[in-house]
Amino acid sequence: MTSDAARALLERVGVRAPSLLLAAAVFAALWFSAGIGAALATAMFLASIIFIAGLQGGARHLGAPLFGLLALALLRPWLGGVLAAALACALALALWRWAPLAVLRRLSFAVPSLLFLIFLTTLLMYLAPGNPFAEERVAAPEVEAALRAQYGVPDSALEFFRVYMQRLLQDGSLGPSIKVQGRSVEALLLPALPVSLALGTLSLCLAVAVGLALGIGAGLRPGSALDSACMTVAMLGISLPNFVIGALLVLVFALRAKLLPVAGWGGFRHLVLPVFTLALPYVAIVARLARNGMIEVMQLDFIRTARAKGVPEHRVVLGHALRGALMPVVSFLGPAAAGILTGSFVVESLFGIPGMGQWFVRGAINRDYSVVLGTALIYASLVTVFNLLVDLAYAWLDPRLRGDA
Repeated sequence: MTSDAARALLERVGVRAPSLLLAAAVFAALWFSAGIGAALATAMFLASIIFIAGLQGGARHLGAPLFGLLALALLRPWLGGVLAAALACALALALWRWAPLAVLRRLSFAVPSLLFLIFLTTLLMYLAPGNPFAEERVAAPEVEAALRAQYGVPDSALEFFRVYMQRLLQDGSLGPSIKVQGRSVEALLLPALPVSLALGTLSLCLAVAVGLALGIGAGLRPGSALDSACMTVAMLGISLPNFVIGALLVLVFALRAKLLPVAGWGGFRHLVLPVFTLALPYVAIVARLARNGMIEVMQLDFIRTARAKGVPEHRVVLGHALRGALMPVVSFLGPAAAGILTGSFVVESLFGIPGMGQWFVRGAINRDYSVVLGTALIYASLVTVFNLLVDLAYAWLDPRLRGDA
């Protein structure tokens, strides 16, 4: 690739001189802190992501094979090599033939992004002080070497990344937990996954439902008392972090009024406080986006035309304006899902919920590398899938995007 072609590619994906300077500074910092190998690996991952971002129609030819390789890696431990390869090829061909371009672009980003996430998480864990075998009583070097060999934890971050990827792709395993003896990471995380999914799904649905109701109501009457009240609540929701909201809800509804349990996970009453704690900040953001979208749509020409034809106001709002007002909300659902999933770490710890967040926190404190990587990988995969669904929903709402998606 010539220098002109490289410059054109960088300009197409929006990379400017300040970004290049920042990348050079990060490269130098990694070189001095983690070595030249980690710095070069980081540069290769970022270069591959930038290259994929510059692709247009080529995403169709790259996304399908990458998804096929990912499917092969996931299915081989369960179905065997031959059957997994046949099914992965069939899925890749079906995607190449029928999948929308937006789906394939998202898939082409997913594989290098997940690999970069695993590598970067590994690098950060190794750069942090301490190691999984650092106890109050210093172990003999022979004992620590035997423990590292048993759990597959070498001294180098690059070597651990290689061991982890080999174990993940060949065995389909997230590895053994270092601190929970005799338990694999899958045995720890899989029972907790439905709990975190239930908490996150309920919180997101509540945030969208309440936020849309408040935002649309405020957008239909801008400048009214309802508008001022909704925006005041929205500002409070955006300003307060999750742990403050959770502590206030526990203080009022659990300790003072004694209407709800303080912590735990069981029936419906245990869901109320953590779901509201997670949802309230996003209720505020969704309300503001829906309000601004509704105000903008209600001033467009096709709304005036519908009213001039005598269409009832409720049909104007529900049949014509609502779809346009939903577009900024739908575009926010991807970041909202990521924020709710990461925010659940704090909420699950605060309310004693047996979800994946508690294992991530314990793994980070105890330097349980496999647990931290497994949790990060599962969360990143969930966010990728949800962003893919958001792309499809956005294309359905905006007919101008259906040619690409």
